[in-house]
Amino acid sequence: MRTQFHIFLTAVMYYTRIPVYHWVDYSEKYLNRATVYFPVIGWLVGGYTALIYFLCQLVFPAELSLLLSMVAGILMTGAFHEDGFADVCDGFGGGWNQAKILTIMKDSRVGAFGSIGMIMMFLVKFFSLKALVPEMHVVPVLIIGHTLSRYTALTFLFTHRYVRENEDSKAKPIAKNKPNLKQLIVATLFGHLPMLLFYPLWSAFLVLIPLFLLKQYLGWYFKKWIGGYTGDCLGATQQLAEVAIYMFFIAWL
Repeated sequence: MRTQFHIFLTAVMYYTRIPVYHWVDYSEKYLNRATVYFPVIGWLVGGYTALIYFLCQLVFPAELSLLLSMVAGILMTGAFHEDGFADVCDGFGGGWNQAKILTIMKDSRVGAFGSIGMIMMFLVKFFSLKALVPEMHVVPVLIIGHTLSRYTALTFLFTHRYVRENEDSKAKPIAKNKPNLKQLIVATLFGHLPMLLFYPLWSAFLVLIPLFLLKQYLGWYFKKWIGGYTGDCLGATQQLAEVAIYMFFIAWL
């Protein structure tokens, strides 16, 4: 049990800015096993942003409350996945072969494609959540969106090849060993639990169809251009899946 707690805290340390116990040091072994808790990080981030929205809307307009909840989520994760999305926009927007795309994505600077992509992403997120404000649907959908989108990104570890070979890559320890079937089952349960809690209806699980199609398209696209995925590709997948979930619930609700 202590080992699993250590692995969970490793996931918290890696994917968020939440302080953890001082005895939780960096370990590639634990980080590789921590992927099973990636959807649980979605519980934390989604729950925190939902709480910020709920408290803020008691005194502020809904629009301002949504913006503050989005800022809270970015601060909590250190824009971990947003940065990956921006890098993918720059890399695939400005690169013309595998080597160039990977080089651009590795660059810490954000270019025009990345800046424009992030602006559009934030606008779509904001207006999607704004459409869910009536009857407080924002709160459960935020939790589902953050959780299920991280699970969608996690599935790349089971289906595609990691393409960066340099050891200083951020996602290298995660991708070194493909998770086993047991870990996939546990991660699947973690990823779908909020759906069962908030919307236990078979029709709500139709959200898995657009997520499956999105994953298939991104998998094909990444494989075509770079032969597999990188850590930035996982971040981009999470961001796009999160938006797809919000848009599905707008239509479904």
